[in-house]
Amino acid sequence: MTWTEMQPLLQNACLDTLFMVWWSTVYTILGGLPLGILLVLTDRGGLLQNVVVNKVVGVVVNLGRSLPFIVLMVWLIPFSRFVVGTSIGPSAAVVALAIGAIPFFARLVETALREVDHGLVEAVQSMGGGTWTVIFKVLLPQALPSVIAGLTTTVIALIGYSAMAGAVGGGGLGNLAIVYGYQRSETGLMNITIVLLIVIVTIVQLAGDLAVRALARRGGRQAAPVGLRRLWAPARVAPKPVATVPAQAEAPEASKAS
Repeated sequence: MTWTEMQPLLQNACLDTLFMVWWSTVYTILGGLPLGILLVLTDRGGLLQNVVVNKVVGVVVNLGRSLPFIVLMVWLIPFSRFVVGTSIGPSAAVVALAIGAIPFFARLVETALREVDHGLVEAVQSMGGGTWTVIFKVLLPQALPSVIAGLTTTVIALIGYSAMAGAVGGGGLGNLAIVYGYQRSETGLMNITIVLLIVIVTIVQLAGDLAVRALARRGGRQAAPVGLRRLWAPARVAPKPVATVPAQAEAPEASKAS
């Protein structure tokens, strides 16, 4: 196969892969971030302590993480057909990718939030801060570098999942490698596909590392969490006037010598 013939195939496969990874990442954040926060808040000693809810959510997350993605995708074919109207193609693969990645990201978010110093949470609570204040002023700002690192790991996992989705008609670079690289023995196309996947993963990892370093440096320069300094900054009090003591009268001059 010549380069002219491979170029449109590679271009369409790259676009399909980016489509799957982008939208599955968006849905993973929307689903995994609240789940991770809920796992922390409902745990023992949490702000919304509820052992029953925590155990139920934990079991659901563990079940989602225990299934291999290829099995999960085949199992979700009827559900994907119900949601997007088809069981093949990138749109159908997004459903399985998001459902498979949400539990994984939720555990990473939970781990990141547990690393936040509990003393900061107690400080906000002592000043009358509610649950939402603790979440948006302490937990998320303090855990943001770790959350971004976890998101980077999740996106890289989604790239690998999207390649596996090609085995069951999901499209993308994985489907191109299987149909043309393996079944038609197009070794050159297979090698190019592998290089493209490596390049995409490397770009994602570098971007994630840069974001984590930038957030860590910004957090290191701050003496308090974002927005928290305004909560505990004491009101400025005008300095009290210092009372001046009048100088003592000079001792009378000694009597003149007679």
